[in-house]
Amino acid sequence: MRTWREMRRFPFAVQLLLVNQLGVNTGFYLLIPYLATHLTENLGMSAAVVGIVLGVRNLSQQGLFIIGGSAADRLGARGVIIAGCGLRTLGFGLFALGDDLAVLLAASVLSGLAGALFNPAVRAYLAQEADDRKAEAFALFNVFATTGALIGPVLGSALLLVDFRTSALTAAGIFAALTVAQALVLPARQVRPAKSSVLADWREVVGNRAFLAFALAMVGLFTLENQLYLLLPAGARQATGWDGAAGIVFLTGTLANLVLQLRITRTLKARGARARWISTGLGVAALGFLPPMLVAGGSGEPDGTADIVLGLLPVLVGALLLYLGVMIAQPFVMELIPGFGRPGLTGTYYGIFYLASGVTAAVGNTVVGWAMDAGGGGDAAWLPWAFCALLGLGSAFGVAWLHRLGSLPRTPEPAVAATA
Repeated sequence: MRTWREMRRFPFAVQLLLVNQLGVNTGFYLLIPYLATHLTENLGMSAAVVGIVLGVRNLSQQGLFIIGGSAADRLGARGVIIAGCGLRTLGFGLFALGDDLAVLLAASVLSGLAGALFNPAVRAYLAQEADDRKAEAFALFNVFATTGALIGPVLGSALLLVDFRTSALTAAGIFAALTVAQALVLPARQVRPAKSSVLADWREVVGNRAFLAFALAMVGLFTLENQLYLLLPAGARQATGWDGAAGIVFLTGTLANLVLQLRITRTLKARGARARWISTGLGVAALGFLPPMLVAGGSGEPDGTADIVLGLLPVLVGALLLYLGVMIAQPFVMELIPGFGRPGLTGTYYGIFYLASGVTAAVGNTVVGWAMDAGGGGDAAWLPWAFCALLGLGSAFGVAWLHRLGSLPRTPEPAVAATA
C-alpha cells in the first residue's frame, strides 16, 4: 500500500511509466530465460549457434544505447519509447513464428534494438518528469521492474507447459498492449530543435571527463549486480548440491527489494550527499561477497537438510548484502546522471552511460568467469569472490574520491530534500 500511495504522488506520466516497466520486465523475463533451452532442445541447435543468437541480441542492445539516447533527445522520449515497445513486439513475435536461423537472428536484432531505444528514453522521460524527486522515482522504477522480473519467469514456466510458441506470443502480446497504451495516453512533450549535430553531442558527452570518470567508477556496481545471475547461483548450487538453491537466493533478494527499496531511498535522501550513499552502497555490495568466500570450496557433498541449510546460509547473506548495496546506490546513480550536462542531452548521457556500463560489465563478467574456472572447487575457490569484493571496494573508493574532488553534480541539501 505504501508503494501505491507514493506512486500516486507523482505525475500521471511517471505513474504510467512505472506500470509500463512492470509490463516490460514481465514480458521480457517471460521469454528470454527460456530461449536458450528452446533453441537447443526444441530446434536442435548447437551451443555455438545458440551463443550467436543470444550474443546478437545482447550486442544489438548494448551497442546501440547511444542511438536510443540521442533519438530521445532529438525526437522526444515518448516516440522512442513507443517505437522500442513496438519493435520488441515484432521481435518476440518472430521468435514465436520462426525456427529458421535467419528469422531468429532478425528477432534477436529487433528485440535488442528495442531495448536500446527504450531503456535510455524511459529513464530520460522519468528524470524530466520527476523533477526534484528523481531518486524516489527511480526507486519506484526498481520496485516495479523487480516485480516484473519476479512475475515473468513464473508466468513463463507455466506457459511453457503448453509450448514455447504460446509463451513467445504472450510476451509479444504484452508489448503490443504496452505500445498501444503509451501511444494513447503517454503525454507528449515539446522537443526543442537541436542546434548541433549528433556527432557534436556525442563529442560533448564523451569530452565530459567527470562523467566518464563516474561511468568508469560504476563498473563495480554493474559487474557485481550481474553476479546475481552468474557467481551467486553457481555458489548456491555448489554449496548445497541442489539446483533449486539458486532460485531461493533470487527470490529472497527480490522480496527484500520489494519491501525495502522505497524506504531506503527516502530515508537516505534526507541524510547526506548522494555520492556518500553511492559509495556506501558499493561498499555494502562488495561485503556481500565475503560470507560466500569464507566457505568457498566447501567440504564435499552436503549430507542432509541441515548441511544444505548451512551451505546456503552464507550465500543467502551475501546475496542480501548485494541487493541492499544496489538498493542504496542505484537510485542515486540514476539521479546524478542528468546533472552532468545540459537538459537537452539527458537521453544521450543515459545512452552513453549504459553503453559504457554494458561494455565494462561484460569485461568484468569475463574476468569473474575466468576466476571461477581457475578457482574451480579446490583451494582457489575463493578467487572470484575476492575479485568481486575488491572491485566493489575499488569502485566505492573511486566515487568517494570524485566527490572529494568536487567532480560530481551538486544535489539538494538534505534539509531541502527532506521537505520536498
